[in-house]
Amino acid sequence: MRSVFVAAAICMVWSSTVLGHVKSEPPNILLLVAEDLSPRVGAFGDDLAHTPNIDALAKNGIRFNRVFTTAGVCAPSRAALLTGQYQFSFGGQHMRTSTGPLGPYLALPDENVKAFPELMRRAGYFTYTDRKLDYQFSGVGAGSGPFTIWDREGALPTAWRERSPGQPFFGLINFLQTHESGVMRTDVEPYSTSHAGSQQLRRQAGLIAPKVTDPEQVTLPPYYPDLPEVRADLARHYDNIRQMDAQVGAIVSALEADGLANDTLILWTTDHGDGLPRAKRELYDSGIHVPLILRIPDDLLDHWPLRKGSQSGNLISFVDLAPTLLHFARVERPDWLHGGSFLVTRRKDVLAGRDRIDEVMDHQRALRTDRYKYIRSSYPQVPGGHALNYRDNLDMVRAWRAAWQAGDLTGDQVRWFEPVGAEQLYDLRKDPHELNNLAGDTGFARVKRRMAQRLDELLDRYGDTAKTAEEQMRNGLLVDGEVPVTPAPEILLEEGKLVARVQQGASIGYRAADGEHWSLYVQPLNATAYSNGVVFKAVRYGWRESAETSWAPARSSD
Repeated sequence: MRSVFVAAAICMVWSSTVLGHVKSEPPNILLLVAEDLSPRVGAFGDDLAHTPNIDALAKNGIRFNRVFTTAGVCAPSRAALLTGQYQFSFGGQHMRTSTGPLGPYLALPDENVKAFPELMRRAGYFTYTDRKLDYQFSGVGAGSGPFTIWDREGALPTAWRERSPGQPFFGLINFLQTHESGVMRTDVEPYSTSHAGSQQLRRQAGLIAPKVTDPEQVTLPPYYPDLPEVRADLARHYDNIRQMDAQVGAIVSALEADGLANDTLILWTTDHGDGLPRAKRELYDSGIHVPLILRIPDDLLDHWPLRKGSQSGNLISFVDLAPTLLHFARVERPDWLHGGSFLVTRRKDVLAGRDRIDEVMDHQRALRTDRYKYIRSSYPQVPGGHALNYRDNLDMVRAWRAAWQAGDLTGDQVRWFEPVGAEQLYDLRKDPHELNNLAGDTGFARVKRRMAQRLDELLDRYGDTAKTAEEQMRNGLLVDGEVPVTPAPEILLEEGKLVARVQQGASIGYRAADGEHWSLYVQPLNATAYSNGVVFKAVRYGWRESAETSWAPARSSD
Protein backbone atom coordinates (compact mmCIF):
# COMPACT_ATOMS: atom_id res chain seq x y z
CA MET A 1 0.00 0.00 0.00
CA ARG A 2 2.91 2.34 0.81
CA SER A 3 4.34 1.96 -2.72
CA VAL A 4 1.02 3.02 -4.23
CA PHE A 5 1.04 6.13 -2.05
CA VAL A 6 4.60 7.02 -3.01
CA ALA A 7 3.87 6.85 -6.74
CA ALA A 8 0.61 8.74 -6.34
CA ALA A 9 2.55 11.54 -4.66
CA ILE A 10 4.24 12.28 -8.00
CA CYS A 11 1.43 14.59 -9.01
CA MET A 12 1.54 16.54 -5.77
CA VAL A 13 5.30 16.89 -5.30
CA TRP A 14 7.03 17.05 -8.64
CA SER A 15 7.03 20.31 -10.57
CA SER A 16 8.78 21.60 -13.63
CA THR A 17 11.33 23.34 -11.41
CA VAL A 18 12.89 19.93 -10.84
CA LEU A 19 14.16 20.02 -14.39
CA GLY A 20 16.71 22.59 -13.31
CA HIS A 21 18.33 20.09 -10.95
CA VAL A 22 18.76 17.09 -13.24
CA LYS A 23 21.54 16.36 -15.70
CA SER A 24 21.93 19.01 -18.40
CA GLU A 25 21.47 16.50 -21.21
CA PRO A 26 17.95 15.25 -21.95
CA PRO A 27 17.57 11.47 -21.61
CA ASN A 28 17.37 8.93 -24.38
CA ILE A 29 13.84 7.56 -24.59
CA LEU A 30 12.45 4.27 -25.88
CA LEU A 31 8.68 3.82 -26.24
CA LEU A 32 7.96 0.09 -26.54
CA VAL A 33 4.40 -0.66 -27.71
CA ALA A 34 3.03 -4.19 -27.78
CA GLU A 35 -0.02 -4.65 -29.97
CA ASP A 36 -3.44 -5.86 -28.84
CA LEU A 37 -2.68 -6.65 -25.20
CA SER A 38 -4.46 -6.06 -21.90
CA PRO A 39 -2.53 -6.26 -18.58
CA ARG A 40 -1.72 -9.98 -19.05
CA VAL A 41 1.70 -9.52 -17.49
CA GLY A 42 3.23 -11.09 -14.42
CA ALA A 43 4.03 -7.70 -12.90
CA PHE A 44 0.34 -6.78 -13.16
CA GLY A 45 -0.78 -9.91 -11.35
CA ASP A 46 -1.26 -12.44 -14.15
CA ASP A 47 0.29 -15.66 -12.86
CA LEU A 48 -0.06 -17.49 -16.19
CA ALA A 49 1.88 -14.91 -18.22
CA HIS A 50 5.56 -15.67 -18.73
CA THR A 51 7.03 -12.15 -18.88
CA PRO A 52 10.35 -12.09 -17.00
CA ASN A 53 11.81 -9.23 -19.04
CA ILE A 54 8.80 -6.94 -18.67
CA ASP A 55 8.58 -7.91 -14.99
CA ALA A 56 12.22 -6.82 -14.61
CA LEU A 57 11.35 -3.42 -16.09
CA ALA A 58 8.54 -3.15 -13.54
CA LYS A 59 10.85 -4.15 -10.68
CA ASN A 60 13.22 -1.37 -11.68
CA GLY A 61 10.50 1.07 -12.63
CA ILE A 62 6.97 2.23 -11.86
CA ARG A 63 3.76 0.41 -12.79
CA PHE A 64 0.74 2.46 -13.76
CA ASN A 65 -2.36 0.36 -13.18
CA ARG A 66 -5.12 2.48 -14.66
CA VAL A 67 -4.07 3.60 -18.12
CA PHE A 68 -6.66 3.82 -20.90
CA THR A 69 -6.41 4.23 -24.64
CA THR A 70 -8.76 6.55 -26.53
CA ALA A 71 -10.03 3.69 -28.71
CA GLY A 72 -10.11 -0.09 -28.58
CA VAL A 73 -8.49 -0.48 -31.98
CA CYS A 74 -5.07 0.40 -33.34
CA ALA A 75 -5.22 3.20 -35.93
CA PRO A 76 -7.47 5.61 -33.97
CA SER A 77 -5.52 4.86 -30.79
CA ARG A 78 -2.19 5.52 -32.49
CA ALA A 79 -3.53 8.76 -33.97
CA ALA A 80 -4.18 10.00 -30.44
CA LEU A 81 -0.84 8.68 -29.17
CA LEU A 82 1.22 10.50 -31.83
CA THR A 83 -0.63 13.81 -31.69
CA GLY A 84 -1.71 14.02 -28.06
CA GLN A 85 -5.20 14.81 -29.34
CA TYR A 86 -8.40 12.75 -29.36
CA GLN A 87 -8.66 11.09 -32.74
CA PHE A 88 -12.26 12.18 -33.27
CA SER A 89 -11.24 15.84 -32.93
CA PHE A 90 -9.54 15.76 -36.36
CA GLY A 91 -11.25 13.01 -38.37
CA GLY A 92 -9.13 10.07 -37.23
CA GLN A 93 -11.87 8.07 -35.54
CA HIS A 94 -12.83 5.49 -38.19
CA MET A 95 -10.93 2.21 -38.60
CA ARG A 96 -9.01 2.90 -40.84
CA THR A 97 -8.77 5.95 -43.11
CA SER A 98 -6.28 4.52 -45.62
CA THR A 99 -8.21 1.29 -46.30
CA GLY A 100 -11.83 2.11 -45.47
CA PRO A 101 -14.76 0.83 -47.54
CA LEU A 102 -15.43 4.31 -48.98
CA GLY A 103 -11.91 4.51 -50.38
CA PRO A 104 -8.76 6.01 -48.90
CA TYR A 105 -8.44 9.43 -47.33
CA LEU A 106 -6.28 10.93 -44.58
CA ALA A 107 -7.34 12.55 -41.32
CA LEU A 108 -6.50 16.25 -41.16
CA PRO A 109 -5.16 17.62 -37.86
CA ASP A 110 -5.06 21.36 -37.38
CA GLU A 111 -2.25 22.89 -39.43
CA ASN A 112 -0.25 23.67 -36.26
CA VAL A 113 -0.40 20.14 -34.86
CA LYS A 114 2.76 18.04 -35.08
CA ALA A 115 3.42 14.51 -33.92
CA PHE A 116 5.41 14.66 -30.70
CA PRO A 117 8.44 12.83 -32.18
CA GLU A 118 8.75 15.64 -34.72
CA LEU A 119 8.78 18.16 -31.89
CA MET A 120 11.53 16.12 -30.23
CA ARG A 121 13.40 15.95 -33.54
CA ARG A 122 13.14 19.72 -33.84
CA ALA A 123 14.70 19.96 -30.37
CA GLY A 124 17.69 17.87 -31.42
CA TYR A 125 16.61 14.28 -30.86
CA PHE A 126 17.38 11.50 -33.32
CA THR A 127 13.99 9.85 -33.87
CA TYR A 128 13.25 6.47 -35.38
CA THR A 129 10.59 3.82 -35.63
CA ASP A 130 10.07 0.44 -37.24
CA ARG A 131 7.73 -0.61 -40.07
CA LYS A 132 4.43 0.17 -38.27
CA LEU A 133 2.92 3.66 -38.58
CA ASP A 134 -0.91 3.59 -38.82
CA TYR A 135 -1.58 7.16 -37.64
CA GLN A 136 -4.71 7.88 -39.75
CA PHE A 137 -2.75 10.70 -41.44
CA SER A 138 -0.50 7.94 -42.78
CA GLY A 139 -0.93 4.48 -44.15
CA VAL A 140 -0.09 1.38 -42.13
CA GLY A 141 3.55 0.94 -43.08
CA ALA A 142 6.78 2.90 -43.13
CA GLY A 143 7.08 5.44 -45.92
CA SER A 144 3.37 6.26 -45.96
CA GLY A 145 3.25 9.15 -43.50
CA PRO A 146 4.74 12.59 -42.93
CA PHE A 147 8.43 12.07 -43.65
CA THR A 148 9.37 14.82 -41.19
CA ILE A 149 8.40 12.85 -38.07
CA TRP A 150 11.28 10.37 -38.11
CA ASP A 151 14.97 10.43 -38.96
CA ARG A 152 14.60 6.73 -39.80
CA GLU A 153 11.49 4.70 -40.67
CA GLY A 154 11.43 0.97 -41.08
CA ALA A 155 14.44 0.84 -38.79
CA LEU A 156 15.83 -1.88 -36.55
CA PRO A 157 15.14 -1.57 -32.80
CA THR A 158 18.80 -0.65 -32.30
CA ALA A 159 18.77 2.24 -34.77
CA TRP A 160 20.06 4.47 -31.98
CA ARG A 161 23.43 3.34 -33.34
CA GLU A 162 22.84 5.54 -36.42
CA ARG A 163 22.61 8.83 -34.52
CA SER A 164 25.35 11.43 -34.31
CA PRO A 165 27.80 11.15 -31.38
CA GLY A 166 26.25 12.47 -28.19
CA GLN A 167 22.84 13.02 -29.77
CA PRO A 168 19.85 11.93 -27.64
CA PHE A 169 17.47 9.50 -29.30
CA PHE A 170 13.80 8.64 -29.22
CA GLY A 171 12.69 5.29 -30.62
CA LEU A 172 9.17 3.90 -30.97
CA ILE A 173 9.25 0.11 -31.36
CA ASN A 174 6.11 -1.94 -32.01
CA PHE A 175 5.68 -5.63 -31.20
CA LEU A 176 3.57 -7.49 -33.74
CA GLN A 177 3.90 -10.75 -31.80
CA THR A 178 0.79 -10.08 -29.71
CA HIS A 179 -1.37 -8.74 -32.54
CA GLU A 180 -4.79 -10.31 -33.07
CA SER A 181 -3.44 -12.02 -36.19
CA GLY A 182 -1.24 -14.12 -33.93
CA VAL A 183 -4.30 -15.70 -32.34
CA MET A 184 -5.59 -16.77 -35.76
CA ARG A 185 -4.54 -20.30 -36.59
CA THR A 186 -1.82 -20.87 -39.14
CA ASP A 187 -2.19 -24.68 -39.25
CA VAL A 188 -5.55 -24.76 -41.08
CA GLU A 189 -6.87 -23.87 -44.51
CA PRO A 190 -7.62 -20.13 -44.41
CA TYR A 191 -11.19 -19.13 -43.65
CA SER A 192 -11.01 -16.01 -45.81
CA THR A 193 -8.70 -13.89 -47.91
CA SER A 194 -7.83 -11.81 -44.85
CA HIS A 195 -6.98 -14.98 -42.93
CA ALA A 196 -4.68 -16.15 -45.72
CA GLY A 197 -2.92 -12.80 -45.66
CA SER A 198 -2.52 -13.01 -41.91
CA GLN A 199 -1.07 -16.51 -42.13
CA GLN A 200 1.44 -15.45 -44.78
CA LEU A 201 2.53 -12.41 -42.76
CA ARG A 202 3.11 -14.40 -39.59
CA ARG A 203 5.09 -17.09 -41.41
CA GLN A 204 7.28 -14.61 -43.30
CA ALA A 205 8.00 -12.65 -40.12
CA GLY A 206 8.78 -15.76 -38.11
CA LEU A 207 6.05 -14.92 -35.61
CA ILE A 208 4.54 -18.33 -35.01
CA ALA A 209 5.15 -18.94 -31.32
CA PRO A 210 5.79 -22.45 -29.95
CA LYS A 211 2.87 -24.01 -28.09
CA VAL A 212 3.71 -23.80 -24.40
CA THR A 213 0.62 -22.67 -22.51
CA ASP A 214 -1.83 -25.33 -21.33
CA PRO A 215 -5.34 -24.29 -22.41
CA GLU A 216 -6.74 -25.87 -19.26
CA GLN A 217 -4.77 -23.39 -17.15
CA VAL A 218 -6.39 -20.36 -18.79
CA THR A 219 -8.82 -18.37 -16.63
CA LEU A 220 -11.96 -17.37 -18.55
CA PRO A 221 -13.87 -14.15 -17.86
CA PRO A 222 -17.58 -14.74 -17.23
CA TYR A 223 -18.64 -13.54 -20.68
CA TYR A 224 -16.65 -16.28 -22.50
CA PRO A 225 -18.19 -19.74 -22.85
CA ASP A 226 -15.97 -22.61 -21.74
CA LEU A 227 -15.31 -24.07 -25.19
CA PRO A 228 -12.14 -25.80 -26.47
CA GLU A 229 -11.70 -23.14 -29.17
CA VAL A 230 -11.90 -20.34 -26.62
CA ARG A 231 -9.29 -21.94 -24.39
CA ALA A 232 -7.01 -22.75 -27.32
CA ASP A 233 -7.07 -19.18 -28.65
CA LEU A 234 -6.37 -17.72 -25.21
CA ALA A 235 -3.47 -20.15 -24.74
CA ARG A 236 -2.09 -19.07 -28.12
CA HIS A 237 -2.36 -15.45 -26.98
CA TYR A 238 -0.24 -16.26 -23.92
CA ASP A 239 2.34 -17.99 -26.12
CA ASN A 240 2.57 -14.82 -28.21
CA ILE A 241 3.01 -12.74 -25.05
CA ARG A 242 5.95 -14.95 -24.10
CA GLN A 243 7.52 -14.36 -27.52
CA MET A 244 6.97 -10.60 -27.28
CA ASP A 245 8.58 -10.51 -23.84
CA ALA A 246 11.70 -12.13 -25.28
CA GLN A 247 11.91 -9.35 -27.86
CA VAL A 248 11.69 -6.74 -25.11
CA GLY A 249 14.54 -8.52 -23.34
CA ALA A 250 16.67 -8.46 -26.48
CA ILE A 251 16.26 -4.68 -26.82
CA VAL A 252 17.13 -4.05 -23.18
CA SER A 253 20.18 -6.33 -23.52
CA ALA A 254 21.32 -4.35 -26.58
CA LEU A 255 21.00 -1.11 -24.59
CA GLU A 256 23.11 -2.61 -21.83
CA ALA A 257 25.72 -3.90 -24.27
CA ASP A 258 26.02 -0.41 -25.77
CA GLY A 259 26.40 1.18 -22.32
CA LEU A 260 23.13 3.10 -22.66
CA ALA A 261 20.90 1.43 -20.08
CA ASN A 262 21.49 4.09 -17.43
CA ASP A 263 20.96 6.95 -19.89
CA THR A 264 17.72 5.69 -21.41
CA LEU A 265 14.19 6.06 -20.15
CA ILE A 266 11.98 3.12 -21.19
CA LEU A 267 8.21 3.28 -21.36
CA TRP A 268 6.50 -0.02 -22.17
CA THR A 269 2.78 -0.19 -22.92
CA THR A 270 0.29 -1.54 -25.48
CA ASP A 271 -1.83 0.16 -28.15
CA HIS A 272 -5.18 -1.10 -26.74
CA GLY A 273 -6.67 -4.15 -25.05
CA ASP A 274 -6.48 -7.82 -25.97
CA GLY A 275 -6.79 -8.85 -29.62
CA LEU A 276 -9.73 -11.02 -28.61
CA PRO A 277 -13.51 -10.76 -29.02
CA ARG A 278 -15.33 -8.46 -26.60
CA ALA A 279 -12.00 -6.73 -26.02
CA LYS A 280 -10.39 -5.29 -29.16
CA ARG A 281 -12.63 -2.68 -30.82
CA GLU A 282 -14.77 -2.29 -27.66
CA LEU A 283 -15.03 0.49 -25.08
CA TYR A 284 -15.18 -1.89 -22.15
CA ASP A 285 -12.07 -1.97 -20.00
CA SER A 286 -11.12 -5.19 -21.78
CA GLY A 287 -10.67 -3.05 -24.91
CA ILE A 288 -9.13 0.17 -23.60
CA HIS A 289 -7.38 -0.70 -20.31
CA VAL A 290 -3.65 -1.21 -20.92
CA PRO A 291 -0.57 -1.78 -18.78
CA LEU A 292 2.18 0.84 -18.59
CA ILE A 293 5.64 0.58 -17.08
CA LEU A 294 8.06 3.48 -16.78
CA ARG A 295 11.70 2.65 -16.11
CA ILE A 296 13.71 5.76 -15.30
CA PRO A 297 17.54 5.69 -15.19
CA ASP A 298 19.07 5.92 -11.73
CA ASP A 299 20.69 9.27 -12.45
CA LEU A 300 17.28 10.75 -13.20
CA LEU A 301 15.35 8.80 -10.59
CA ASP A 302 17.42 10.40 -7.83
CA HIS A 303 15.90 13.79 -8.66
CA TRP A 304 12.25 12.74 -8.82
CA PRO A 305 9.87 11.45 -6.12
CA LEU A 306 9.61 8.02 -7.74
CA ARG A 307 10.65 4.71 -6.29
CA LYS A 308 11.64 1.52 -8.08
CA GLY A 309 8.98 -1.15 -7.90
CA SER A 310 6.22 1.28 -6.92
CA GLN A 311 2.85 1.56 -8.57
CA SER A 312 0.24 4.22 -9.24
CA GLY A 313 -3.52 3.97 -9.55
CA ASN A 314 -3.96 7.43 -11.06
CA LEU A 315 -6.16 7.62 -14.14
CA ILE A 316 -4.10 8.17 -17.30
CA SER A 317 -5.28 8.65 -20.87
CA PHE A 318 -3.27 7.95 -24.01
CA VAL A 319 -3.46 11.68 -24.80
CA ASP A 320 -1.26 12.16 -21.72
CA LEU A 321 1.67 10.19 -23.16
CA ALA A 322 2.79 12.86 -25.65
CA PRO A 323 3.00 15.66 -23.06
CA THR A 324 4.70 13.30 -20.58
CA LEU A 325 7.41 12.30 -23.05
CA LEU A 326 7.87 15.90 -24.15
CA HIS A 327 8.26 16.76 -20.48
CA PHE A 328 11.03 14.20 -20.09
CA ALA A 329 12.68 15.46 -23.28
CA ARG A 330 12.44 19.04 -21.95
CA VAL A 331 10.50 20.19 -24.97
CA GLU A 332 8.03 23.00 -24.36
CA ARG A 333 4.45 21.80 -24.20
CA PRO A 334 2.37 23.10 -27.15
CA ASP A 335 -1.01 24.51 -26.20
CA TRP A 336 -2.96 22.28 -28.58
CA LEU A 337 -2.37 19.08 -26.61
CA HIS A 338 -5.51 17.56 -25.08
CA GLY A 339 -3.72 15.91 -22.17
CA GLY A 340 -1.04 16.71 -19.66
CA SER A 341 2.06 15.09 -18.25
CA PHE A 342 0.85 12.34 -15.94
CA LEU A 343 3.82 13.09 -13.69
CA VAL A 344 2.45 16.57 -12.98
CA THR A 345 -1.31 16.60 -13.40
CA ARG A 346 -4.00 14.28 -12.10
CA ARG A 347 -7.16 13.67 -14.10
CA LYS A 348 -10.58 12.64 -12.83
CA ASP A 349 -11.84 10.86 -15.95
CA VAL A 350 -10.82 9.42 -19.32
CA LEU A 351 -12.56 9.71 -22.67
CA ALA A 352 -12.71 7.14 -25.47
CA GLY A 353 -14.55 6.51 -28.74
CA ARG A 354 -15.57 3.75 -31.10
CA ASP A 355 -16.59 4.51 -34.67
CA ARG A 356 -16.69 2.59 -37.94
CA ILE A 357 -15.05 -0.78 -37.39
CA ASP A 358 -13.83 -1.96 -40.81
CA GLU A 359 -17.04 -2.57 -42.76
CA VAL A 360 -19.47 -1.99 -39.84
CA MET A 361 -20.65 1.53 -39.01
CA ASP A 362 -20.83 2.54 -35.36
CA HIS A 363 -20.51 5.62 -33.16
CA GLN A 364 -20.00 5.29 -29.42
CA ARG A 365 -18.43 7.59 -26.86
CA ALA A 366 -17.36 6.53 -23.38
CA LEU A 367 -16.43 8.33 -20.18
CA ARG A 368 -14.71 6.47 -17.36
CA THR A 369 -14.08 7.70 -13.82
CA ASP A 370 -12.54 5.91 -10.86
CA ARG A 371 -15.82 4.09 -10.30
CA TYR A 372 -18.17 4.38 -13.26
CA LYS A 373 -18.20 3.86 -17.01
CA TYR A 374 -20.82 5.60 -19.19
CA ILE A 375 -21.20 4.66 -22.87
CA ARG A 376 -23.49 6.41 -25.34
CA SER A 377 -24.27 4.84 -28.72
CA SER A 378 -25.78 6.38 -31.84
CA TYR A 379 -26.27 2.87 -33.23
CA PRO A 380 -28.06 1.16 -30.32
CA GLN A 381 -29.13 -1.74 -32.50
CA VAL A 382 -25.55 -2.84 -33.28
CA PRO A 383 -24.30 -5.64 -31.01
CA GLY A 384 -20.65 -6.08 -30.13
CA GLY A 385 -20.75 -9.57 -31.60
CA HIS A 386 -21.81 -8.50 -35.09
CA ALA A 387 -20.24 -10.29 -38.05
CA LEU A 388 -16.87 -8.80 -38.98
CA ASN A 389 -14.70 -10.20 -41.74
CA TYR A 390 -11.32 -9.95 -40.06
CA ARG A 391 -12.29 -10.76 -36.48
CA ASP A 392 -14.32 -13.78 -37.63
CA ASN A 393 -11.07 -15.52 -38.56
CA LEU A 394 -10.66 -16.30 -34.86
CA ASP A 395 -11.75 -19.80 -33.92
CA MET A 396 -13.15 -18.58 -30.61
CA VAL A 397 -15.44 -16.09 -32.36
CA ARG A 398 -16.73 -18.75 -34.72
CA ALA A 399 -17.32 -21.25 -31.91
CA TRP A 400 -18.87 -18.63 -29.62
CA ARG A 401 -21.30 -17.48 -32.30
CA ALA A 402 -22.22 -21.06 -33.21
CA ALA A 403 -23.01 -21.80 -29.55
CA TRP A 404 -25.17 -18.67 -29.36
CA GLN A 405 -27.04 -19.58 -32.51
CA ALA A 406 -27.63 -23.06 -31.10
CA GLY A 407 -29.03 -21.62 -27.87
CA ASP A 408 -26.31 -23.17 -25.75
CA LEU A 409 -25.17 -20.06 -23.86
CA THR A 410 -25.96 -18.62 -20.42
CA GLY A 411 -26.96 -15.01 -19.71
CA ASP A 412 -23.55 -13.32 -19.45
CA GLN A 413 -22.28 -15.22 -22.51
CA VAL A 414 -25.25 -14.08 -24.61
CA ARG A 415 -24.93 -10.34 -23.96
CA TRP A 416 -22.23 -9.75 -26.57
CA PHE A 417 -24.69 -10.74 -29.30
CA GLU A 418 -27.44 -8.44 -28.06
CA PRO A 419 -27.92 -4.79 -29.13
CA VAL A 420 -25.90 -2.46 -26.91
CA GLY A 421 -28.71 0.07 -26.44
CA ALA A 422 -28.50 3.84 -26.46
CA GLU A 423 -26.84 4.13 -23.05
CA GLN A 424 -24.77 1.92 -20.78
CA LEU A 425 -23.68 2.60 -17.21
CA TYR A 426 -21.50 0.31 -15.12
CA ASP A 427 -20.36 0.37 -11.52
CA LEU A 428 -16.79 -0.82 -12.04
CA ARG A 429 -16.14 -1.58 -8.38
CA LYS A 430 -19.00 -4.04 -8.16
CA ASP A 431 -19.04 -5.06 -11.83
CA PRO A 432 -15.49 -4.97 -13.26
CA HIS A 433 -16.49 -7.05 -16.32
CA GLU A 434 -19.23 -4.52 -17.22
CA LEU A 435 -22.11 -6.96 -17.47
CA ASN A 436 -24.85 -5.25 -15.42
CA ASN A 437 -26.10 -2.19 -17.30
CA LEU A 438 -27.45 0.34 -14.79
CA ALA A 439 -28.53 2.94 -17.34
CA GLY A 440 -32.21 2.17 -16.74
CA ASP A 441 -31.92 1.91 -12.95
CA THR A 442 -33.59 4.92 -11.31
CA GLY A 443 -31.25 4.55 -8.35
CA PHE A 444 -28.37 5.60 -10.63
CA ALA A 445 -30.20 8.36 -12.51
CA ARG A 446 -28.12 11.10 -10.88
CA VAL A 447 -24.85 9.29 -11.69
CA LYS A 448 -25.91 8.79 -15.29
CA ARG A 449 -26.95 12.42 -15.68
CA ARG A 450 -23.67 13.65 -14.24
CA MET A 451 -21.64 11.34 -16.50
CA ALA A 452 -23.66 12.32 -19.58
CA GLN A 453 -23.18 16.03 -18.86
CA ARG A 454 -19.46 15.59 -18.38
CA LEU A 455 -19.21 13.64 -21.64
CA ASP A 456 -21.01 16.44 -23.49
CA GLU A 457 -18.72 19.00 -21.88
CA LEU A 458 -15.56 17.20 -23.05
CA LEU A 459 -16.87 16.60 -26.56
CA ASP A 460 -17.78 20.27 -26.85
CA ARG A 461 -14.32 21.23 -25.64
CA TYR A 462 -12.33 19.00 -27.99
CA GLY A 463 -14.76 18.61 -30.89
CA ASP A 464 -16.18 15.51 -32.51
CA THR A 465 -15.93 15.24 -36.29
CA ALA A 466 -18.12 12.12 -36.17
CA LYS A 467 -21.09 14.47 -36.05
CA THR A 468 -20.54 14.56 -39.81
CA ALA A 469 -21.12 11.33 -41.75
CA GLU A 470 -17.87 9.73 -42.86
CA GLU A 471 -18.71 10.00 -46.54
CA GLN A 472 -19.39 13.72 -46.23
CA MET A 473 -16.28 14.25 -44.12
CA ARG A 474 -14.14 12.30 -46.59
CA ASN A 475 -15.48 14.27 -49.55
CA GLY A 476 -14.60 17.49 -47.73
CA LEU A 477 -11.02 16.33 -47.19
CA LEU A 478 -10.40 15.30 -50.80
CA VAL A 479 -9.84 17.51 -53.85
CA ASP A 480 -11.25 16.07 -57.07
CA GLY A 481 -11.48 12.74 -55.28
CA GLU A 482 -7.80 12.68 -54.26
CA VAL A 483 -5.82 13.51 -51.14
CA PRO A 484 -4.44 17.04 -51.64
CA VAL A 485 -0.75 17.53 -52.36
CA THR A 486 1.32 19.92 -50.29
CA PRO A 487 2.70 22.85 -52.33
CA ALA A 488 6.43 22.64 -52.94
CA PRO A 489 8.59 24.94 -50.80
CA GLU A 490 10.13 28.09 -52.19
CA ILE A 491 13.90 28.43 -51.66
CA LEU A 492 15.57 31.82 -51.31
CA LEU A 493 19.25 32.71 -50.93
CA GLU A 494 19.54 35.52 -48.40
CA GLU A 495 22.97 36.70 -47.22
CA GLY A 496 24.52 33.31 -47.81
CA LYS A 497 21.68 31.44 -46.10
CA LEU A 498 19.14 29.12 -47.74
CA VAL A 499 15.67 30.07 -46.55
CA ALA A 500 12.82 27.64 -47.23
CA ARG A 501 9.26 28.90 -47.25
CA VAL A 502 6.01 27.03 -47.56
CA GLN A 503 2.40 27.67 -46.70
CA GLN A 504 1.54 27.73 -43.01
CA GLY A 505 1.21 24.36 -41.32
CA ALA A 506 3.54 22.35 -43.51
CA SER A 507 6.77 20.82 -42.26
CA ILE A 508 9.89 21.04 -44.42
CA GLY A 509 12.65 18.49 -44.88
CA TYR A 510 15.93 18.73 -46.77
CA ARG A 511 18.89 16.62 -47.79
CA ALA A 512 22.16 17.22 -49.54
CA ALA A 513 21.76 16.65 -53.28
CA ASP A 514 24.20 13.75 -53.00
CA GLY A 515 22.77 12.55 -49.66
CA GLU A 516 20.30 9.83 -48.74
CA HIS A 517 18.52 10.84 -45.53
CA TRP A 518 16.16 13.74 -45.00
CA SER A 519 16.76 16.20 -42.18
CA LEU A 520 14.13 18.40 -40.58
CA TYR A 521 14.40 22.04 -41.63
CA VAL A 522 14.28 24.26 -38.54
CA GLN A 523 16.38 27.26 -39.55
CA PRO A 524 18.13 28.72 -42.62
CA LEU A 525 21.05 26.66 -43.92
CA ASN A 526 24.56 27.84 -44.61
CA ALA A 527 24.73 27.63 -48.41
CA THR A 528 28.49 27.14 -48.49
CA ALA A 529 28.08 23.80 -46.69
CA TYR A 530 26.27 22.35 -49.72
CA SER A 531 28.62 22.61 -52.65
CA ASN A 532 26.63 20.00 -54.58
CA GLY A 533 23.28 21.56 -53.80
CA VAL A 534 20.30 20.87 -51.53
CA VAL A 535 16.90 19.25 -52.13
CA PHE A 536 13.81 20.36 -50.18
CA LYS A 537 10.26 19.06 -49.91
CA ALA A 538 7.32 19.70 -47.58
CA VAL A 539 4.33 17.92 -46.09
CA ARG A 540 1.23 19.09 -44.33
CA TYR A 541 -0.24 16.35 -42.11
CA GLY A 542 -3.22 14.82 -43.91
CA TRP A 543 -1.89 15.75 -47.37
CA ARG A 544 0.57 14.07 -49.69
CA GLU A 545 4.13 15.34 -49.59
CA SER A 546 5.15 17.99 -52.09
CA ALA A 547 7.30 17.75 -55.15
CA GLU A 548 10.99 18.35 -54.53
CA THR A 549 12.60 21.76 -54.94
CA SER A 550 16.31 21.82 -55.66
CA TRP A 551 18.91 24.51 -55.11
CA ALA A 552 22.44 24.42 -56.50
CA PRO A 553 25.21 27.02 -56.26
CA ALA A 554 26.00 28.97 -59.37
CA ARG A 555 28.91 27.48 -61.29
CA SER A 556 31.73 29.60 -62.67
CA SER A 557 31.84 29.77 -66.48
CA ASP A 558 35.54 28.99 -66.20
